[in-house]
Amino acid sequence: MSEVELDVLDLKEMVLANNSFGPSDVTAIRKAVTENYGHFGELRDAVSEMEDDESLSPAGRCKMGVCQFLLGRFGNAIETLQNADGSAMAFFYQAAGMFELGRYDDAITAYQQAQTSGYDNDQCKIGIAEAHRYAGRVEEALALLDDIFGPTEQTANYMYQRAATVAAVGGRMDEAIALYQRAVSTDENHAGALFGLALENDRLGNDEECLRLYEQAAKAFPTGIGVLINLGLIYEDNNQFDKAQMCYKRILDCYPDHPRTRLYMKDAAATGNMLYDEEAQRRNDRLAQTLNMPVTNFELSVRSRNCLQKMGIETIGDLTRTSEAELLSSKNFGETSLYEIREILSSKGLALGQFAHEKKQNDPPIDTSHMTPDEQALLDRPISDLNLSVRARKCMARLQINIIGELIRKTGDEMLECKNFGVTSLNEVREKLTDLGLKMRGD
Repeated sequence: MSEVELDVLDLKEMVLANNSFGPSDVTAIRKAVTENYGHFGELRDAVSEMEDDESLSPAGRCKMGVCQFLLGRFGNAIETLQNADGSAMAFFYQAAGMFELGRYDDAITAYQQAQTSGYDNDQCKIGIAEAHRYAGRVEEALALLDDIFGPTEQTANYMYQRAATVAAVGGRMDEAIALYQRAVSTDENHAGALFGLALENDRLGNDEECLRLYEQAAKAFPTGIGVLINLGLIYEDNNQFDKAQMCYKRILDCYPDHPRTRLYMKDAAATGNMLYDEEAQRRNDRLAQTLNMPVTNFELSVRSRNCLQKMGIETIGDLTRTSEAELLSSKNFGETSLYEIREILSSKGLALGQFAHEKKQNDPPIDTSHMTPDEQALLDRPISDLNLSVRARKCMARLQINIIGELIRKTGDEMLECKNFGVTSLNEVREKLTDLGLKMRGD
Protein backbone atom coordinates (compact mmCIF):
# COMPACT_ATOMS: atom_id res chain seq x y z
CA MET A 1 0.00 0.00 0.00
CA SER A 2 1.55 3.36 -1.07
CA GLU A 3 1.80 6.47 1.10
CA VAL A 4 -0.91 8.14 -1.01
CA GLU A 5 -3.23 5.20 -0.42
CA LEU A 6 -2.46 5.31 3.30
CA ASP A 7 -3.40 8.99 3.46
CA VAL A 8 -6.86 8.38 1.93
CA LEU A 9 -7.45 5.06 3.72
CA ASP A 10 -10.55 4.83 5.90
CA LEU A 11 -9.02 2.66 8.60
CA LYS A 12 -12.27 2.39 10.50
CA GLU A 13 -14.02 0.98 7.46
CA MET A 14 -11.14 -1.42 6.82
CA VAL A 15 -11.23 -2.78 10.38
CA LEU A 16 -15.04 -3.13 10.44
CA ALA A 17 -15.17 -4.88 7.05
CA ASN A 18 -16.57 -8.39 7.27
CA ASN A 19 -13.56 -10.28 5.95
CA SER A 20 -10.75 -12.53 7.17
CA PHE A 21 -8.19 -11.02 9.51
CA GLY A 22 -4.58 -12.13 9.85
CA PRO A 23 -0.99 -10.95 10.52
CA SER A 24 -0.85 -9.03 7.22
CA ASP A 25 -3.85 -6.96 8.33
CA VAL A 26 -2.13 -6.14 11.62
CA THR A 27 0.91 -5.00 9.63
CA ALA A 28 -1.34 -2.81 7.45
CA ILE A 29 -2.95 -1.17 10.51
CA ARG A 30 0.41 -0.50 12.13
CA LYS A 31 1.80 0.92 8.89
CA ALA A 32 -1.24 3.16 8.40
CA VAL A 33 -0.98 4.73 11.86
CA THR A 34 2.81 5.03 11.53
CA GLU A 35 2.40 6.96 8.27
CA ASN A 36 -0.47 9.11 9.56
CA TYR A 37 -1.22 9.25 13.29
CA GLY A 38 -4.68 10.60 12.47
CA HIS A 39 -5.68 6.99 11.73
CA PHE A 40 -5.33 6.23 15.45
CA GLY A 41 -8.71 7.85 16.11
CA GLU A 42 -10.30 5.75 13.36
CA LEU A 43 -8.92 2.57 14.91
CA ARG A 44 -10.25 3.60 18.32
CA ASP A 45 -13.70 4.36 16.84
CA ALA A 46 -13.77 1.01 15.07
CA VAL A 47 -12.99 -0.85 18.28
CA SER A 48 -15.71 1.12 20.10
CA GLU A 49 -18.27 0.00 17.50
CA MET A 50 -17.16 -3.64 17.78
CA GLU A 51 -17.44 -3.49 21.57
CA ASP A 52 -21.07 -2.36 21.19
CA ASP A 53 -21.89 -5.19 18.76
CA GLU A 54 -23.42 -8.01 20.82
CA SER A 55 -23.70 -10.22 17.72
CA LEU A 56 -19.97 -10.19 17.02
CA SER A 57 -18.74 -13.61 15.85
CA PRO A 58 -15.85 -15.44 17.57
CA ALA A 59 -13.61 -14.46 14.64
CA GLY A 60 -14.81 -10.88 15.01
CA ARG A 61 -13.90 -10.98 18.71
CA CYS A 62 -10.42 -12.12 17.74
CA LYS A 63 -10.09 -9.08 15.46
CA MET A 64 -11.43 -6.83 18.22
CA GLY A 65 -9.01 -8.28 20.77
CA VAL A 66 -6.01 -7.73 18.49
CA CYS A 67 -7.10 -4.13 17.86
CA GLN A 68 -7.56 -3.58 21.61
CA PHE A 69 -3.98 -4.78 22.02
CA LEU A 70 -2.80 -2.27 19.40
CA LEU A 71 -4.58 0.47 21.35
CA GLY A 72 -2.65 -0.50 24.47
CA ARG A 73 -5.70 -1.89 26.30
CA PHE A 74 -3.95 -5.11 27.23
CA GLY A 75 -6.31 -6.32 29.97
CA ASN A 76 -9.35 -5.88 27.70
CA ALA A 77 -7.50 -7.56 24.84
CA ILE A 78 -6.68 -10.65 26.91
CA GLU A 79 -10.26 -11.03 28.13
CA THR A 80 -11.65 -10.59 24.61
CA LEU A 81 -9.21 -13.05 23.05
CA GLN A 82 -9.83 -15.68 25.71
CA ASN A 83 -13.46 -15.65 24.57
CA ALA A 84 -12.73 -15.51 20.84
CA ASP A 85 -12.27 -18.26 18.27
CA GLY A 86 -9.40 -20.19 19.90
CA SER A 87 -7.21 -19.48 16.87
CA ALA A 88 -3.43 -19.34 16.80
CA MET A 89 -3.66 -15.58 16.37
CA ALA A 90 -5.86 -15.26 19.46
CA PHE A 91 -3.30 -17.17 21.54
CA PHE A 92 -0.39 -15.14 20.11
CA TYR A 93 -1.92 -11.78 21.05
CA GLN A 94 -3.03 -13.09 24.44
CA ALA A 95 0.63 -13.86 25.00
CA ALA A 96 1.69 -10.42 23.79
CA GLY A 97 -0.81 -8.76 26.13
CA MET A 98 0.32 -10.85 29.10
CA PHE A 99 3.92 -9.89 28.36
CA GLU A 100 3.03 -6.18 28.34
CA LEU A 101 1.39 -6.59 31.75
CA GLY A 102 4.51 -8.26 33.17
CA ARG A 103 2.95 -11.75 33.32
CA TYR A 104 5.98 -13.33 31.72
CA ASP A 105 5.39 -16.99 32.59
CA ASP A 106 1.73 -16.76 31.49
CA ALA A 107 2.93 -15.18 28.26
CA ILE A 108 5.31 -18.08 27.62
CA THR A 109 2.48 -20.58 28.11
CA ALA A 110 0.25 -18.66 25.67
CA TYR A 111 3.04 -18.39 23.09
CA GLN A 112 3.47 -22.17 23.34
CA GLN A 113 -0.27 -22.60 22.75
CA ALA A 114 0.03 -20.34 19.70
CA GLN A 115 2.89 -22.52 18.43
CA THR A 116 0.80 -25.68 18.87
CA SER A 117 -2.11 -24.02 17.08
CA GLY A 118 0.01 -23.21 14.05
CA TYR A 119 1.20 -19.61 14.51
CA ASP A 120 4.63 -18.84 13.02
CA ASN A 121 7.00 -20.95 15.11
CA ASP A 122 9.95 -18.56 14.99
CA GLN A 123 7.84 -15.55 15.98
CA CYS A 124 6.57 -17.49 19.00
CA LYS A 125 10.15 -18.45 19.91
CA ILE A 126 11.17 -14.80 19.74
CA GLY A 127 8.25 -13.87 22.00
CA ILE A 128 9.20 -16.60 24.49
CA ALA A 129 12.83 -15.45 24.45
CA GLU A 130 11.76 -11.86 25.18
CA ALA A 131 9.62 -13.01 28.10
CA HIS A 132 12.54 -15.01 29.53
CA ARG A 133 14.80 -11.96 29.18
CA TYR A 134 12.42 -9.68 31.03
CA ALA A 135 12.00 -12.33 33.71
CA GLY A 136 15.78 -12.24 34.24
CA ARG A 137 16.48 -15.58 32.53
CA VAL A 138 18.89 -14.10 30.00
CA GLU A 139 20.80 -17.29 29.20
CA GLU A 140 17.55 -19.13 28.41
CA ALA A 141 16.56 -16.27 26.12
CA LEU A 142 19.89 -16.40 24.29
CA ALA A 143 19.67 -20.17 23.90
CA LEU A 144 16.24 -19.85 22.26
CA LEU A 145 17.49 -17.20 19.85
CA ASP A 146 20.51 -19.37 19.02
CA ASP A 147 18.05 -22.08 17.97
CA ILE A 148 16.43 -19.92 15.26
CA PHE A 149 17.80 -20.34 11.74
CA GLY A 150 17.01 -19.29 8.20
CA PRO A 151 15.18 -16.19 6.94
CA THR A 152 13.99 -15.19 10.42
CA GLU A 153 17.61 -14.45 11.41
CA GLN A 154 17.60 -11.62 8.86
CA THR A 155 14.45 -9.93 10.18
CA ALA A 156 14.61 -6.68 12.12
CA ASN A 157 12.70 -8.15 15.06
CA TYR A 158 15.10 -11.06 15.46
CA MET A 159 18.16 -8.79 15.30
CA TYR A 160 16.57 -6.40 17.82
CA GLN A 161 15.76 -9.19 20.27
CA ARG A 162 19.25 -10.61 19.93
CA ALA A 163 20.78 -7.16 20.47
CA ALA A 164 18.71 -6.54 23.60
CA THR A 165 19.60 -9.99 24.95
CA VAL A 166 23.33 -9.54 24.25
CA ALA A 167 23.16 -6.15 26.00
CA ALA A 168 21.47 -7.80 28.98
CA VAL A 169 24.28 -10.38 29.21
CA GLY A 170 26.73 -7.48 29.58
CA GLY A 171 30.26 -6.84 28.35
CA ARG A 172 29.32 -7.09 24.66
CA MET A 173 27.92 -3.64 23.94
CA ASP A 174 29.72 -3.29 20.59
CA GLU A 175 28.01 -6.46 19.37
CA ALA A 176 24.64 -5.24 20.64
CA ILE A 177 25.00 -1.87 18.91
CA ALA A 178 25.96 -3.55 15.62
CA LEU A 179 22.82 -5.70 15.85
CA TYR A 180 20.61 -2.70 16.63
CA GLN A 181 22.08 -0.94 13.59
CA ARG A 182 21.45 -3.97 11.37
CA ALA A 183 17.86 -4.11 12.61
CA VAL A 184 17.32 -0.44 11.73
CA SER A 185 18.94 -0.98 8.31
CA THR A 186 16.38 -3.74 7.71
CA ASP A 187 13.41 -1.77 9.09
CA GLU A 188 14.00 1.94 9.56
CA ASN A 189 10.89 2.18 11.74
CA HIS A 190 11.65 -0.62 14.20
CA ALA A 191 10.86 1.15 17.47
CA GLY A 192 12.72 -1.30 19.70
CA ALA A 193 15.99 -1.14 17.80
CA LEU A 194 15.77 2.66 17.49
CA PHE A 195 15.09 2.88 21.22
CA GLY A 196 18.11 0.70 21.99
CA LEU A 197 20.38 2.91 19.88
CA ALA A 198 18.89 6.07 21.37
CA LEU A 199 19.52 4.86 24.91
CA GLU A 200 23.13 4.06 24.09
CA ASN A 201 23.68 7.46 22.49
CA ASP A 202 22.03 9.07 25.51
CA ARG A 203 24.48 7.22 27.78
CA LEU A 204 27.42 8.39 25.66
CA GLY A 205 26.20 11.99 25.63
CA ASN A 206 25.50 12.10 21.86
CA ASP A 207 22.51 14.40 22.31
CA GLU A 208 21.78 15.21 18.65
CA GLU A 209 21.90 11.59 17.49
CA CYS A 210 19.89 10.53 20.54
CA LEU A 211 17.15 13.04 19.67
CA ARG A 212 17.09 11.95 16.02
CA LEU A 213 16.69 8.30 16.97
CA TYR A 214 13.95 9.00 19.51
CA GLU A 215 12.04 11.09 16.97
CA GLN A 216 12.32 8.30 14.41
CA ALA A 217 11.21 5.69 16.97
CA ALA A 218 8.24 7.86 17.97
CA LYS A 219 6.83 7.59 14.44
CA ALA A 220 6.32 3.84 14.81
CA PHE A 221 3.02 2.34 15.98
CA PRO A 222 2.51 1.05 18.56
CA THR A 223 5.14 3.31 20.14
CA GLY A 224 6.65 2.28 23.48
CA ILE A 225 5.96 4.43 26.52
CA GLY A 226 9.72 4.71 27.13
CA VAL A 227 10.31 6.29 23.71
CA LEU A 228 7.62 8.94 24.16
CA ILE A 229 8.53 9.80 27.75
CA ASN A 230 12.24 10.11 27.00
CA LEU A 231 11.55 12.16 23.88
CA GLY A 232 9.17 14.37 25.85
CA LEU A 233 11.82 15.01 28.49
CA ILE A 234 14.38 15.93 25.82
CA TYR A 235 11.89 18.39 24.33
CA GLU A 236 11.38 19.86 27.80
CA ASP A 237 15.16 20.25 28.16
CA ASN A 238 15.11 22.19 24.88
CA ASN A 239 12.16 24.32 26.07
CA GLN A 240 9.91 22.82 23.38
CA PHE A 241 7.03 22.28 25.74
CA ASP A 242 4.41 22.01 22.99
CA LYS A 243 6.26 19.06 21.45
CA ALA A 244 6.69 17.49 24.89
CA GLN A 245 2.95 17.73 25.49
CA MET A 246 2.26 16.00 22.15
CA CYS A 247 4.44 13.07 23.27
CA TYR A 248 2.62 12.80 26.59
CA LYS A 249 -0.77 13.15 24.88
CA ARG A 250 0.01 10.14 22.68
CA ILE A 251 0.68 8.07 25.80
CA LEU A 252 -2.53 9.30 27.44
CA ASP A 253 -4.47 8.43 24.26
CA CYS A 254 -3.70 4.79 25.04
CA TYR A 255 -3.29 4.93 28.83
CA PRO A 256 -5.53 7.77 30.10
CA ASP A 257 -4.71 7.07 33.75
CA HIS A 258 -0.94 6.63 33.39
CA PRO A 259 0.18 8.44 36.59
CA ARG A 260 3.74 9.35 35.62
CA THR A 261 2.70 10.72 32.23
CA ARG A 262 -0.11 12.76 33.76
CA LEU A 263 2.47 14.34 36.06
CA TYR A 264 4.83 15.06 33.16
CA MET A 265 1.97 16.55 31.14
CA LYS A 266 1.12 18.83 34.05
CA ASP A 267 4.77 19.95 34.35
CA ALA A 268 5.08 20.60 30.60
CA ALA A 269 1.75 22.44 30.45
CA ALA A 270 2.96 24.69 33.26
CA THR A 271 6.15 25.30 31.20
CA GLY A 272 8.05 24.13 34.24
CA ASN A 273 10.34 21.45 34.22
CA MET A 274 15.38 8.22 32.59
CA LEU A 275 14.43 5.66 31.62
CA TYR A 276 10.90 4.64 32.02
CA ASP A 277 11.55 1.42 30.13
CA GLU A 278 12.20 -1.28 32.71
CA GLU A 279 14.88 -2.82 30.57
CA ALA A 280 16.67 0.53 30.27
CA GLN A 281 16.39 0.97 34.02
CA ARG A 282 18.03 -2.41 34.56
CA ARG A 283 20.82 -1.47 32.13
CA ASN A 284 21.43 1.78 33.99
CA ASP A 285 21.49 -0.08 37.29
CA ARG A 286 23.99 -2.60 35.89
CA LEU A 287 26.18 0.28 34.64
CA ALA A 288 26.09 1.87 38.11
CA GLN A 289 27.09 -1.47 39.69
CA THR A 290 29.98 -1.81 37.24
CA LEU A 291 31.20 1.73 37.85
CA ASN A 292 31.20 1.07 41.60
CA MET A 293 33.33 -2.08 41.32
CA PRO A 294 36.69 -1.70 43.16
CA VAL A 295 39.75 -1.93 40.90
CA THR A 296 41.14 -4.40 43.45
CA ASN A 297 38.62 -6.93 42.07
CA PHE A 298 40.74 -7.24 38.92
CA GLU A 299 44.08 -8.87 38.26
CA LEU A 300 46.58 -6.03 38.00
CA SER A 301 50.35 -5.90 38.19
CA VAL A 302 51.80 -4.59 41.45
CA ARG A 303 53.05 -1.48 39.62
CA SER A 304 49.62 -0.67 38.20
CA ARG A 305 47.92 -1.31 41.53
CA ASN A 306 50.35 0.95 43.41
CA CYS A 307 50.03 3.76 40.88
CA LEU A 308 46.23 3.69 41.01
CA GLN A 309 46.33 3.72 44.79
CA LYS A 310 48.61 6.78 44.81
CA MET A 311 46.26 8.59 42.44
CA GLY A 312 43.25 7.82 44.64
CA ILE A 313 41.60 5.70 41.93
CA GLU A 314 39.48 3.14 43.74
CA THR A 315 36.70 2.10 41.35
CA ILE A 316 36.03 1.37 37.68
CA GLY A 317 34.06 4.63 37.64
CA ASP A 318 37.15 6.53 38.78
CA LEU A 319 39.02 5.09 35.79
CA THR A 320 36.31 6.19 33.33
CA ARG A 321 36.66 9.72 34.73
CA THR A 322 40.47 9.69 34.29
CA SER A 323 42.21 10.33 30.97
CA GLU A 324 45.12 8.35 29.54
CA ALA A 325 47.29 11.48 29.86
CA GLU A 326 46.50 11.73 33.57
CA LEU A 327 47.48 8.10 34.13
CA LEU A 328 50.70 8.41 32.14
CA SER A 329 51.64 11.51 34.11
CA SER A 330 51.86 9.37 37.26
CA LYS A 331 55.36 8.25 38.15
CA ASN A 332 56.13 4.64 37.06
CA PHE A 333 52.86 4.33 35.11
CA GLY A 334 53.84 3.28 31.59
CA GLU A 335 52.35 1.83 28.42
CA THR A 336 52.23 -1.70 29.85
CA SER A 337 50.09 -0.56 32.79
CA LEU A 338 47.97 1.50 30.42
CA TYR A 339 47.32 -1.58 28.29
CA GLU A 340 46.20 -3.50 31.40
CA ILE A 341 43.68 -0.79 32.29
CA ARG A 342 42.36 -0.57 28.75
CA GLU A 343 41.76 -4.33 28.68
CA ILE A 344 39.83 -4.26 31.98
CA LEU A 345 37.59 -1.40 30.86
CA SER A 346 37.08 -2.88 27.39
CA SER A 347 35.83 -6.13 28.94
CA LYS A 348 33.09 -4.06 30.61
CA GLY A 349 32.24 -2.06 27.48
CA LEU A 350 33.89 1.07 28.91
CA ALA A 351 36.90 3.28 28.12
CA LEU A 352 39.35 5.57 29.85
CA GLY A 353 38.12 9.16 30.07
CA GLN A 354 34.63 8.16 28.91
CA PHE A 355 33.02 10.10 31.77
CA ALA A 356 35.86 12.60 32.30
CA HIS A 357 33.34 15.46 32.00
CA GLU A 358 31.61 14.14 35.11
CA LYS A 359 34.48 14.51 37.59
CA LYS A 360 32.98 14.64 41.03
CA GLN A 361 33.57 17.69 43.18
CA ASN A 362 34.47 16.96 46.77
CA ASP A 363 31.63 17.80 49.15
CA PRO A 364 32.32 18.98 52.70
CA PRO A 365 32.42 16.20 55.31
CA ILE A 366 29.35 15.61 57.42
CA ASP A 367 29.18 15.61 61.20
CA THR A 368 27.99 12.19 62.32
CA SER A 369 28.64 12.72 66.04
CA HIS A 370 24.97 13.35 66.75
CA MET A 371 23.85 10.22 64.88
CA THR A 372 23.02 6.88 66.43
CA PRO A 373 25.00 3.83 65.24
CA ASP A 374 21.94 2.72 63.24
CA GLU A 375 21.71 6.11 61.50
CA GLN A 376 25.43 6.04 60.70
CA ALA A 377 25.01 2.57 59.20
CA LEU A 378 22.38 3.98 56.81
CA LEU A 379 24.98 6.24 55.20
CA ASP A 380 26.70 3.32 53.45
CA ARG A 381 23.49 1.99 51.92
CA PRO A 382 23.13 2.38 48.13
CA ILE A 383 20.92 5.11 46.69
CA SER A 384 18.78 2.40 45.07
CA ASP A 385 17.44 1.59 48.55
CA LEU A 386 15.53 4.88 48.48
CA ASN A 387 13.36 3.64 45.56
CA LEU A 388 13.45 7.03 43.85
CA SER A 389 11.57 7.92 40.68
CA VAL A 390 13.32 7.62 37.31
CA ARG A 391 13.92 11.36 37.02
CA ALA A 392 15.47 11.57 40.52
CA ARG A 393 17.59 8.45 39.88
CA LYS A 394 18.94 9.96 36.68
CA CYS A 395 20.06 13.03 38.60
CA MET A 396 21.81 10.82 41.17
CA ALA A 397 23.71 9.17 38.32
CA ARG A 398 24.69 12.53 36.82
CA LEU A 399 26.01 13.74 40.18
CA GLN A 400 27.73 10.38 40.84
CA ILE A 401 25.84 9.97 44.09
CA ASN A 402 26.01 6.26 44.82
CA ILE A 403 25.33 5.98 48.55
CA ILE A 404 23.04 7.80 50.98
CA GLY A 405 26.02 9.34 52.78
CA GLU A 406 27.00 11.16 49.58
CA LEU A 407 23.45 12.44 49.12
CA ILE A 408 23.13 14.07 52.53
CA ARG A 409 26.32 16.05 51.86
CA LYS A 410 24.43 17.95 49.16
CA THR A 411 22.25 21.00 49.73
CA GLY A 412 18.85 21.40 48.14
CA ASP A 413 20.16 24.24 45.96
CA GLU A 414 23.00 22.04 44.67
CA MET A 415 20.52 19.33 43.71
CA LEU A 416 18.29 21.83 41.90
CA GLU A 417 21.20 22.76 39.64
CA CYS A 418 21.07 19.26 38.13
CA LYS A 419 19.34 19.05 34.75
CA ASN A 420 15.65 17.99 35.02
CA PHE A 421 15.79 17.93 38.84
CA GLY A 422 13.01 20.19 40.06
CA VAL A 423 11.23 20.99 43.31
CA THR A 424 9.01 17.89 42.96
CA SER A 425 12.09 15.63 42.82
CA LEU A 426 13.75 17.52 45.68
CA ASN A 427 10.67 17.06 47.86
CA GLU A 428 10.65 13.37 46.98
CA VAL A 429 14.29 13.00 48.08
CA ARG A 430 13.67 14.90 51.30
CA GLU A 431 10.66 12.71 52.13
CA LYS A 432 12.66 9.53 51.57
CA LEU A 433 15.46 10.79 53.81
CA THR A 434 12.99 11.92 56.48
CA ASP A 435 11.56 8.38 56.57
CA LEU A 436 15.07 7.23 57.53
CA GLY A 437 15.55 10.01 60.08
CA LEU A 438 18.06 11.83 57.86
CA LYS A 439 18.20 15.19 56.10
CA MET A 440 20.33 16.99 53.53
CA ARG A 441 23.04 19.49 54.36
CA GLY A 442 21.51 22.83 55.19
CA ASP A 443 18.01 21.45 55.87
